[in-house]
Amino acid sequence: MAEVERVLVVVAHPDDVDFGAAGTVAGWCADGTQVWYCVVTDGEAGGTDLSVGRADMHRLRREEQRQAAAEVGVGGERICWLEYPDGGLELSLDLRRDIARAIRQVRPQILLTQSPNRNWEFLAPSHPDHLVTGEAALRAVYPDARNPFAFPELLSEERLEPWVVPEVWLSGGPIPNRFVDVTENFDAKMRALKAHASQIGSIARVEAEMRQWLGAQAEAAGLPAGRLAEPFQVVSTT
Repeated sequence: MAEVERVLVVVAHPDDVDFGAAGTVAGWCADGTQVWYCVVTDGEAGGTDLSVGRADMHRLRREEQRQAAAEVGVGGERICWLEYPDGGLELSLDLRRDIARAIRQVRPQILLTQSPNRNWEFLAPSHPDHLVTGEAALRAVYPDARNPFAFPELLSEERLEPWVVPEVWLSGGPIPNRFVDVTENFDAKMRALKAHASQIGSIARVEAEMRQWLGAQAEAAGLPAGRLAEPFQVVSTT
């Protein structure tokens, strides 16, 4: 692919992008690529502290995501919140339309989202909200965002021209085919994860787990010992 100017990341919850792709995002931003986040829910069902009200969690998780995004180079003005219910996400035409709208607004060369395929060897990425978000994002890429007759109000009322996303990068799926070396951006990834304090108990434990997992991905990719890599399944849409 030619130089990537714009990337849209579509995820179900605050912190999803940071667990799956913050190192890759940090590399894109360092190279001058403009990255936007589209977060489908506010993550109000997250955390384990029963004393925190859900309205408070809603506000807290938005702020945590803004702080995390800043650590990898994504400004708060580039975060779109769709405000669907955390834990109750269903594949719907409304969700497809809202993601298609974001695609037409950003006009990205790459859309990064969560895999709609369950990973039976590592279940955590296969949260139901993740699977729905990935499937809705793929349907928004093809055919919705490129088809002027899909959700015609986006064109007739909002003046959002159709847009073809050439590549989709799927995170958390069972069959990665692209490994991004994030060794130099690992510290930025960990700072982003640390921002999600309401969701992470021991950041030292998370860092150890991340090093082990990303190290195994780098080994699978044939990278030298000591390197760290984030895995994706890259799908061409053209």
